[in-house]
Amino acid sequence: MTMTPPRRTVHGQTVGIIVLDTGFARLPGDIAHADTWPFPVQFRIVRGVRPTDVIEGDPRVALSAFREAIDDLVALGAGAITTSCGFLAAVQDELTHHSPVPFFSSALLQIPLVARTLPHGQRVGLIVSDAAALQERHFRNVGAEPGLPMGELPFDGPIRANMRGNAQSVDPAAQERDALETVETLLATHPDIGALVLECANLPPYSAAIARRFGRPVYDIVTLVHWMRGAMVPPRYPA
Repeated sequence: MTMTPPRRTVHGQTVGIIVLDTGFARLPGDIAHADTWPFPVQFRIVRGVRPTDVIEGDPRVALSAFREAIDDLVALGAGAITTSCGFLAAVQDELTHHSPVPFFSSALLQIPLVARTLPHGQRVGLIVSDAAALQERHFRNVGAEPGLPMGELPFDGPIRANMRGNAQSVDPAAQERDALETVETLLATHPDIGALVLECANLPPYSAAIARRFGRPVYDIVTLVHWMRGAMVPPRYPA
């Protein structure tokens, strides 16, 4: 059956990205840096909804803002939608019920798939921005079991401090060291970790360095978006 395409004003993009209201510098690899993507994406900022509102507060309070963002992105032609904060896994179900297109709240959605791929005796490890705020509901909403080993970015480390203070410029090398040291500490305690999932959507700039240093597969929000777009726009092969 051939579907009639919807009326569009903007053309050429397939992925919509909901971005929280932030002011910190983002690097290539970050979900909200345009150079991260080798294909066009459409950004939509939810004004007035900050990371602390989602991580430390209850994101259900802002559901109407997220639903409006989904509606706007769909009207602009997005065929799938994701977000800039892994903690929005807490409202995966609510927003999936609202969205008329596939909705991917968080890199954490990859946990069940990754866990199924690992050799016997290995498990998934998480790198997160705030371990205390990651609760059972976040895991339940992505179909994962709680209790996985987690490495938390230091509260006063450069990544979280720059995000918290909306730093206008950052030291990429210092932030990379921050991420690598967090992973190193986690793996020293849990050597059975066979793959890493990065909860924070600001961590993908360091995924390549993590994979090189520690020799584990690294899954983040960028790998998730590439996966979902690959299904929407499959490669075409010569006859």
